[in-house]
Amino acid sequence: MRTQVVYFLLLPDTLLIDLAGPADAFLFANRYQQEIRFELKFVSPMDKIICSTGLQLSSLLPLPEQIETDAIVVLPGLVGMDFPYQEAHEQACICWLREHVSVTHRLVCICSGALLAAHAGLLAGHTATTHHDHCQDLALIDSSIRVEENRIFVQHDNINTSAGVTAGIDLALQLINDIADPLTAIAVARNMVVYMRRAGSDPQLSPWLMHRNHIHPIVHKVQDAIIKQPDFAWSLPLLAELACTSTRHLTRLFKSHAEISVQDYISSLRLSLASKLLTQTNWPIEQVAQAAGFGSVRQFRRVWRSAHAEPPGLYR
Repeated sequence: MRTQVVYFLLLPDTLLIDLAGPADAFLFANRYQQEIRFELKFVSPMDKIICSTGLQLSSLLPLPEQIETDAIVVLPGLVGMDFPYQEAHEQACICWLREHVSVTHRLVCICSGALLAAHAGLLAGHTATTHHDHCQDLALIDSSIRVEENRIFVQHDNINTSAGVTAGIDLALQLINDIADPLTAIAVARNMVVYMRRAGSDPQLSPWLMHRNHIHPIVHKVQDAIIKQPDFAWSLPLLAELACTSTRHLTRLFKSHAEISVQDYISSLRLSLASKLLTQTNWPIEQVAQAAGFGSVRQFRRVWRSAHAEPPGLYR
């Protein structure tokens, strides 16, 4: 099991939901897979703070002199101030971010946390977003930042920024999807009773996350099985047996709740897997088709043409 360290940088007036929402999402992710263990560390230039709700958070770790090369650094938003960042503890955070956060780290800014990152120069030349009340503030700090308004979150290189409050949970789920796997992110979302969703302007939702915004247990069970083994020779009777229902009823449930046919759902996942194999390996088309679960190269090319204008060879 690989440890993924996540640092939460905390200041007075930290918005509690910006901290607790993503933190709980990462901890829930430890329950549903055994490959990645998210280890949370709460650091601050102060040993205790009063957060947005008036709750005192104590026993905070000091700002570390060194962090892991692949660490995640989370900056929750603050409330009740104009964000001048002139206090000594605020300046200490800005200096620490400048000295310790590099291109190898994942920087995660929740809500107005992006403003702190901008003051540290970490968002220069990147596309980013923040709470709608602070988009103009972000642009004024550094004119090189391309501020996207009306976005749930934005990912640009290793810079991850989100809109306010609950959008931090959406971003955390996407990071779990990227670092662990889609099935874990889906399980966490269901546990937290939130939808899996990406930023609104994305050209297309990931097929691993699409068609999951429902609560029907049978359909979820079938989708979970397919996602675990998209290359398996799934058949409608086999999936119906897994769901303890008839093929006719499963077909009706899928169309009603997932808004897609069972076969089209399987094909979309296999196409996504094939796309990944095409870009990350030098395998011949025949091997890609087989590894992605297609019965033949001919079938693979036929399904590919339904979603792509260019042939698989040019896509590579």
